[in-house]
Amino acid sequence: MATGSSHGGVIEGGGPDEGPAERITRNWNELLQELRVLQTGVQILTGFLLTVPFSPRFPDLADHQQTIYLVVLVGSIITTTLIIAPVSFHRMLFRRRQRRWLVTASHLCARAGLVGFAIVSALVVLLVFDVVLTFGAGVIAAVAVLVLFIALWAGLPLLNGRNNSH
Repeated sequence: MATGSSHGGVIEGGGPDEGPAERITRNWNELLQELRVLQTGVQILTGFLLTVPFSPRFPDLADHQQTIYLVVLVGSIITTTLIIAPVSFHRMLFRRRQRRWLVTASHLCARAGLVGFAIVSALVVLLVFDVVLTFGAGVIAAVAVLVLFIALWAGLPLLNGRNNSH
């Protein structure tokens, strides 16, 4: 991943001979690579969630557990939509010289998709712990998962940014 400052979703950096067109193309390619990683995880989770209601034990879930499941499913679909949106953006704007907008909008979708994936993952943990143990254990486990996501995905990069800001 490139280092440097960010302006409107466009990452600065690159080599000294990199012009604006090369920079935006590099940013787009890096963003696509990141989305590929995220997309795999979200697709596996969404695919799994779509099978859950067809399992024999699903009707035995308590009403609140079925509600949690539906919230998780909708969150997973929203997250999938966010991370696939850049493909649609690209297809709609192909050869229209909108790459700067494309990178900025896709950057925002990727960030929202990461947040969505963290929330959906925590809610899946809540549901599983609730089914296997208790709702209280589920809440504790879900909070722990969210703290882990925040610490690794936001805390470490922000800490690194502060340490390298001179």
